[in-house]
Amino acid sequence: MSAFDAEPFLAGLTTRPGVYRMVDDDGTVLYVGKARNLKARVTAYFRASGLTAKTMALVAKVRDIQVTVTSSETEALLLEQSLIKTERPPYNVVLRDDKSYPYIHLTEHPYPRLAFHRGARKGGRYFGPFPSAAAVRDSLNILQKLFGIRPCEDGFFKNRSRPCLQHQIDRCSAPCVGLIERERYADDVRLAVMFLEGKSQDVLAEFKAKMEAAAASLEFERAARFRDQIDHLRRVQENQYVHGAGGDVDIFGIAPPDTASRAAGASDGAADLESTAATVRSGGTAVSQVCIQGLFVRDGRLLGHRTWFPKNELAMTGGDMLFAFLSQYYLGGGEREIPKTVIASAPLEDADLLSSALSARVGRKVEVANRVRGQRARWAKMAADNAEISLNALVADRKNTLSRFVELQSALEWEDLPKRLECFDISHAGGESTVASCVVFDSEGPVKSDYRRFNIEGVTRGDDYGAIEQTIRRRYSRLAQGEGVLPDVVVIDGGAGQVNRAAEVLKTLHLEDIALLGIAKGPTRKPGLETIVRVGGGELALPPNGPAMHLLQQVRDEAHRFAIAGHRGRRQKQKRRSALDDIPGIGPRRKRELLAHFGSVASISGASPEEISKVPGISRRLAMEIHGSLHGR
Repeated sequence: MSAFDAEPFLAGLTTRPGVYRMVDDDGTVLYVGKARNLKARVTAYFRASGLTAKTMALVAKVRDIQVTVTSSETEALLLEQSLIKTERPPYNVVLRDDKSYPYIHLTEHPYPRLAFHRGARKGGRYFGPFPSAAAVRDSLNILQKLFGIRPCEDGFFKNRSRPCLQHQIDRCSAPCVGLIERERYADDVRLAVMFLEGKSQDVLAEFKAKMEAAAASLEFERAARFRDQIDHLRRVQENQYVHGAGGDVDIFGIAPPDTASRAAGASDGAADLESTAATVRSGGTAVSQVCIQGLFVRDGRLLGHRTWFPKNELAMTGGDMLFAFLSQYYLGGGEREIPKTVIASAPLEDADLLSSALSARVGRKVEVANRVRGQRARWAKMAADNAEISLNALVADRKNTLSRFVELQSALEWEDLPKRLECFDISHAGGESTVASCVVFDSEGPVKSDYRRFNIEGVTRGDDYGAIEQTIRRRYSRLAQGEGVLPDVVVIDGGAGQVNRAAEVLKTLHLEDIALLGIAKGPTRKPGLETIVRVGGGELALPPNGPAMHLLQQVRDEAHRFAIAGHRGRRQKQKRRSALDDIPGIGPRRKRELLAHFGSVASISGASPEEISKVPGISRRLAMEIHGSLHGR
């Protein structure tokens, strides 16, 4: 396709609000934007001067611009975020699509349980969503210590004959074996719900009243338990409550605050972080890296925080970057909770527009503020300070990783820096449940989206050479046909035997130009005593404590961790298999129903067909088949 002819396109462009999509040669959407005036906004991309280098690079790739007219700028903003979510353009701020958000689930049961929940809802009451899984687990930990609500599954609860460890460490009141009356347990659940609703002061008042009543009745042990609960609740309030705070507020800080000027290069003595952050390498292209930190307050209680590291592809200012992020965060789809107030540490030019869009989404007024005072100003500063600290840590880590790649380049005597490194490891237990891992690193560190695991089949038990051969063949057969990105260096966790077997496979795939290294453990298996093996039996001499050796050790350890995790998962899955899995008509749902009803396969085997047919979803005919299969008929 020829270069985009902007002049006739701009001449006929409307001045109404809408959304524009910039498309390249292959029809890929490069960038999606919204505008109050489409003609004025799109024309700005084709002016003779004043564009940043990154914007000019974007415009050079454009071969077509598609326009959708909307009735208002708010509608254009909503459509823009929907298209960003669908198209995932490389030049927009695109957040990872969280499949679901974490909740606390209170089940429907005579003795309800409180549990972590993520996914489709299925009855009971839900509290959240929480900003992160860690925030949910922290809250559950507090609830168990304060109220003793059971965390166990119904099947486990139903088949207990004595209290479990949770009761012994004072985290559960053991309703499974009748150590607490149903009325008292229900009262504990009521107090836990009040706590989750932000009514901690009311819970504290009830604890005090119960302690005084128990003391007046000379029930001093019970009064002491309430005293301990009061003390723990006060400590929780000190840790979680923000001084002088109230209401529902999300606070977002960004670092660096003025990303455009810093991307251009800072000249003052304190600008090392900014210039480094602005030029973190990504695929060989300088990309401005920023950090956004979110703090989440509900009913004056700090639920938690979360950190994002979006890439600033167009060198936008801090305010523009934060506006793009917040628009995608709240309006990009999903079940994101929208608070009463959103506070940004950088000025948002279109704060009123975002406020209108959020208000329309939830049907109530949502304030989007930047110029705040008092406690809210301290919140904004805290978020910005935390974002800068996180960005500092990221940049330092990436500088360290980059220096290790440079050292490896020197050791290999290459003219160009290795851009991609892949490492393989094999994990098994006596030859059973063999799993191979492949981890990927570039000059920024791990590329976890490209990690892969391979379940090894058809290989003699314990044959690591055969496992490596199968893994390398499966990994690179498609890559050899151009269906992915080939690495510059392949590392095998093993010695000369594994390396030479992998080299044979790569040769059959015509990929001999990929550098192949093995990292063999020393005689005592201590770090620093490894030998770096090359194809044919040669060695790559690396200083034991040098950056290149540290890089190879790091990727080896990550491949080892990833392989072990896969092996353990596969082994656990095989252990969870039972005689029920081999019965036609018994899927995961019916299996869960049977085990929840009877508690174990042995109990099912001892039941009659009539008893089995009482389980929901099990017909009389299927019950007969289950009974016959479990008894060898």
